[in-house]
Amino acid sequence: MKQAKPIIVVKKKSGHGGRHGGAWKVAYADFVTALMSLFIVLWLMNTSQKIRQAVAGYFNDPRGKTALTGTDQSGSNDTLPVTENNIPELKKRIEEAIRQMNDLKALQNQIQITITPEGLRIELLETKDGTFFDTGSARLTPNGEELLKMLAGQLGGIPNRVTIEGHTDAQPYANPDGYDNWDLSADRANAARRLMQASGLRQNQVSEVRGYADQKLRLPQNPLDPSNRRISLIVQYLTAKSGEGQASGTGLAGAPAK
Repeated sequence: MKQAKPIIVVKKKSGHGGRHGGAWKVAYADFVTALMSLFIVLWLMNTSQKIRQAVAGYFNDPRGKTALTGTDQSGSNDTLPVTENNIPELKKRIEEAIRQMNDLKALQNQIQITITPEGLRIELLETKDGTFFDTGSARLTPNGEELLKMLAGQLGGIPNRVTIEGHTDAQPYANPDGYDNWDLSADRANAARRLMQASGLRQNQVSEVRGYADQKLRLPQNPLDPSNRRISLIVQYLTAKSGEGQASGTGLAGAPAK
């Protein structure tokens, strides 16, 4: 009986797998990551200022400790109230947003932001040529619209209520129909309210619209100075405990204005 010959199987190893076995996976993962980043950027470019602000707030503060943007520790996306303790943060944030608006860099001296006992006061000061409103009119200029839309996006994400005031200088408004500085100040304040509510402010966020004409001059010693013509936005303090504003009362205050 013949002994069976052993069968020898020779396996040849290919060098292809050793050199390229996992490299394509890394390249594919990089491609998918880049593609997803592109989609996110394109999506953000078509979202509102409020959403962009929230996304930026998350990346600036992923742990959610800030009182103004991002989320809190419990995962809630509700923003915390702006109080007397943290209102400087809101002031700083708005000032930075204004600096980043290239079209408004030359107008920074016409925008004044101060912390007052009533809240954060943002004032848009006019010039003799009209900066934020057409001269003698309640029609907003492109600069006025751009700034108010940005402010609406900044303020719409906080629970604090906002008061809007209109002021004029002491120059009598010449109009044969009896339209005067009272009418103009109130109309400008209402024009600002309408635009801001259409651009980010909640419908119930405006607590008052006030028209003061020339009764609260910024420069009493120079009643005809153009900077007396201004729009003032007051972000009212909110108590962190109760979430209720320190100032109450809603609706139109005062007579029609300039």
